[in-house]
Amino acid sequence: MDAMNAMNRGQWTPAGELPWERNLFGAASAAVRLADGRVLIAGGGDDRLAAQDGAALFDPRDGSWTGAAPLREARRMHSATLLSDGRVLVVGGQGRGSGFPVRALDSAETYDPVERRWSDAGRMGQARCGHSATRLPDGRVLVAGGTAARSPDSERSLSSAEVFDPVSGRWTPTGPMLDARSLHPAVALPDGTVLVAGGWAATRRDWRGGAGLAYCERYDPATGRWTATGGFAEARTGHRLTALADGTVLATGGGGDPDSGMRGRPDPYSRATAERYDPATGAWSREADMPCGRALHQAVRLPTGEVLVMGGTNDLLGEAGYRSAARYDPRFGTWSEGPGMAVGRVDFAAAVLADGRVLVAGGSVRTGPATPSGSYLLLTRTSELFTA
Repeated sequence: MDAMNAMNRGQWTPAGELPWERNLFGAASAAVRLADGRVLIAGGGDDRLAAQDGAALFDPRDGSWTGAAPLREARRMHSATLLSDGRVLVVGGQGRGSGFPVRALDSAETYDPVERRWSDAGRMGQARCGHSATRLPDGRVLVAGGTAARSPDSERSLSSAEVFDPVSGRWTPTGPMLDARSLHPAVALPDGTVLVAGGWAATRRDWRGGAGLAYCERYDPATGRWTATGGFAEARTGHRLTALADGTVLATGGGGDPDSGMRGRPDPYSRATAERYDPATGAWSREADMPCGRALHQAVRLPTGEVLVMGGTNDLLGEAGYRSAARYDPRFGTWSEGPGMAVGRVDFAAAVLADGRVLVAGGSVRTGPATPSGSYLLLTRTSELFTA
């Protein structure tokens, strides 16, 4: 296939608007596809990063959004996980207020799409935000790491982990990670273990105080223990992990140079690099670079087996979200540029629909000097659909 044909593959079309504008920074699985094919988005932040309780459902049949019952508690930087019984588990996050240090939550709640309501799902042993949440083969959910207040003027990254049993509704502590981390992606591997890779660790008192991580580890639900595995060639935060059809995992983009002047934020020239993890060897191998560097983007596996990477920005300050998208073909290890979104966005939600289309929604369009006011965020309520 020549370069021109590769660029013409697929198209974006507009879909309905969310009931509200929303920033979804640090939310693990911000958009969850329900068993009936609809997509749920709940919580997130407003244009000043204040936690919100609004929820909405996307109907792929007509491309529209409708309001859903609000969360019991406003939260951002939380996780949302589809349970085996069709409910959605929402965990932790930052509560009302956007000051430093974070006001992390220990609460959890579940959404029942049949009854259309939220119910209490108990409390974790540790309040946390910016954590990972992964459904295990037996239906339980592993929640690991995150950020919490250390003192009235400092934050700390967490190594603790706990497991939620949706049958009993109970939380149980499990083995702690080897390294404290937050804002780290996690992915379930074919053998039932869970891989967490990279992320961010607090190292100073102020909100800029942290560093990107290259360390990776795996959790074994049979033993409740974590073991070290191969690390990235370079530290990454604001990156994405995508499970491929052959059981390997692709890591894309991000940043993480603690000496870049951004102190724990993706550096001003976010990584174009990609690495691929082989669970059998526990090692990462360097893949071809993406067409451009990006962080805080989204990446999903298409029905073709390819990976679609879209949106993001240069660094955590953002200034402007990217419209561009690229596709990775794991058979040949190659990238091709594709059509871009109508709206450039960062910190947004993405989900693959049952028919193979990709939904993107919400996010930040501009931040800081790029906004009309020169500060805070310019958000969007738009959504789009990609058809391969």
